[in-house]
Amino acid sequence: MQYRDVSGTIVSGASAKAVEAFDAAVESFHCYAGPAPQFLEAAIADSPDFVMAHVLKAWMNLVGAPPETQADGLSAYQAALQLDGNDRERGHVAALSALVGGEVQTASRILEDVTIVHPRDALALHFGQLCDYFTGDARMMRDRIARALPHWSPSQPDYHAVLGLAAFGLEESGDYARAEAAGRQAVELNPRNGWAWHAVAHVMEMQDRREDGIAFLRSDTRAWSEESFFQVHNWWHLGLFHLGLGQVQEVLNLWDGPIYGEPSRVMMDMIDAAAMLWRLNLAGVDVGARWDRIADVYEAKAQFGRSAFDDAHAMMAFVSANRREGVEAVLAAQKAALCGPGDNAEAVRVVGLPVIQGIQAYGEGDWRRCVELLRDVRNRAYRFGGSNAQRDLIDITLIDAARRSGETSLERALLAERAAAQPVVARESGAFSRAA
Repeated sequence: MQYRDVSGTIVSGASAKAVEAFDAAVESFHCYAGPAPQFLEAAIADSPDFVMAHVLKAWMNLVGAPPETQADGLSAYQAALQLDGNDRERGHVAALSALVGGEVQTASRILEDVTIVHPRDALALHFGQLCDYFTGDARMMRDRIARALPHWSPSQPDYHAVLGLAAFGLEESGDYARAEAAGRQAVELNPRNGWAWHAVAHVMEMQDRREDGIAFLRSDTRAWSEESFFQVHNWWHLGLFHLGLGQVQEVLNLWDGPIYGEPSRVMMDMIDAAAMLWRLNLAGVDVGARWDRIADVYEAKAQFGRSAFDDAHAMMAFVSANRREGVEAVLAAQKAALCGPGDNAEAVRVVGLPVIQGIQAYGEGDWRRCVELLRDVRNRAYRFGGSNAQRDLIDITLIDAARRSGETSLERALLAERAAAQPVVARESGAFSRAA
């Protein structure tokens, strides 16, 4: 007998009980909250041939996951590979095959094709947008969701998830009003949707609405942080709002608490921790021994060359903590990656290596070289992934390097450019307020 998941899509190899557990896992994943892995294990234990349960387990343990969980992701992918599924399920497996081979853009395209035929496949929409995030494709972040939205309605259980995805895609495309409206509606439909909270926070960050951002995120911190495996990133957004208002001690308290008080090996958490310390350094704040804490984790991870975006943040940690071996390991990994397979080789060539070398130059006090390197790549930085807010670190590093190197005209030009995009920039602390 064939069963359908909560979105009405046919699934293979599952019992009614397994589908119920799978639906709970999907809802948990869309919200980035709750025990999604436990629900998945229950589904697989009940129905070992449940294709989509193995597929979801693979996606969750391969996309942005720490090295210790990636073996579980590969095992789940291999299990799915051996099972007979329908066309939609085979599409997911093919996308996973591309991802395992480092071909993230190919995985994105396969999932795009899946959702053109099956626009109600919320998992394909979600993981497709994550692939777009890792390749910096803002247009597809928006458009893959826009194509599917006419097939959804507020009465459908996963509608909040699709709205949250739409909000982030619209924000990364600069359509801030529609992004905020979609994100707020998603939060109203399901306050546990951490991705939707984050999309609205991105809007307010890009519009320099610091007080609004603090009020929004602090309106219900439990909703987006409790049992959430995405909470660090939203705490990071809250920290950015406080930093923009010059409330440095509040930022340090957040870093020492929910951002990185308990060191994490999850890539996104490490990126957020390093990025916040780097911003504090740019603002002239002495962060003490905190760099050692994140550098220790990157040293223990010791796996570089897979993501230029991640490695740029590792370089921030190593150069700031004076870990010469770590600096050399990151540089060597980039040189090896240039000759390697997958999309990362191109990302390293066109963006990653110059950004990483620019960060190294800044950390070592070679301001002029930092300016030369970052000016050359900042307009194409999207090609190594991340969001607009995250990649803003390149611009603010460039501004401070220009100031330190005595390139006053360049500094003023960059500040004028920035003020046009964020008119309240003069309020910012550190390098920006000094230069202004």
